[in-house]
Amino acid sequence: MRSNTYTFLFTGVVCIGCSFFVSLSAVGLRSRQEVNMKVDVQRNILRSVELPASADERPTPPQIQRLFSDRMTGIVVDTKGALVAGRTPQDVDPEKEPDLLPVFLRKDDGKIAAYTIPVSGKGLWSTLYGYLALEPDGITVKGLTYYKHGETPGLGGEVEKPWFGANFKGKQILDDKGALRPLAVAKGKVADSVPEGERGHYVDGISGATLTGTGVTAMLAKTLTKYEPFFKEVRAGKVEGLR
Repeated sequence: MRSNTYTFLFTGVVCIGCSFFVSLSAVGLRSRQEVNMKVDVQRNILRSVELPASADERPTPPQIQRLFSDRMTGIVVDTKGALVAGRTPQDVDPEKEPDLLPVFLRKDDGKIAAYTIPVSGKGLWSTLYGYLALEPDGITVKGLTYYKHGETPGLGGEVEKPWFGANFKGKQILDDKGALRPLAVAKGKVADSVPEGERGHYVDGISGATLTGTGVTAMLAKTLTKYEPFFKEVRAGKVEGLR
C-alpha cells in the first residue's frame, strides 16, 4: 500500500515538474517569436525605404533594431490627413481603429527622406501584409515589400521577392492632371497587355498568379485612397516639420 502511495506521489511530482518546464519553455519560445516578428516587420519597413543602402547587406537583428531606432520615426494620422497627437503606430489596432492610419518616416539629418505605410489585403489563398514607401514628394514610389502571406511558393509567393517590389520603384500615384491613380499589376507583361498610354501606372504581373496580382492591385488602391488626404498635405508642404 505504501509502495502504491509513493508511486502515485512520485508520478504526480514528475508530471507537475514536467508541466512547469513545458509551460516555461512555451512562454520563452513565444517571447522569442514575438521579438522575431517585430524585427521582421522592422526589416521590411527599412527595406521599403532602402535601408540599408545596399541590398547585399544582411544586418543582424540587433543591427536592424538599432537602425530602425536611429533612422525611423512613426506618426498616426486620421482619414482627413490630420496628425493624431499622442498616438504611435505601435499602439494602433487597425481592426478596432480603422480610421487611425500609421505612417513611418525615414529621416536623413533631420529631414524626411521617405514615407512608408502598411498595406494589406486578400491574395489568392491568404491575406498579404507589406509596406509601400513614397519619396518625400508624396507622389513617387520608393519601394514595396511584403513580409507575411500564404501564397503559393514560386507563383503568388513571388510578391515577397525583391524583383517584384523593384517593379514599382519610380512609378507615380498621380495622373497627369494630379488626380490619384493607384498602381496596378498587369496580367502578364505590361508591354503585351496594357495600352501604351496607360503603362506608366502598371507593373509586370507574376506568371501563373493573376489572382494574387489582382489582390495587390486592390489593396494598393484601397490603401492609397485612405492615405490620399495625408499625402495631399505632404505635397502641399505642410508636414516637413514632423518629428
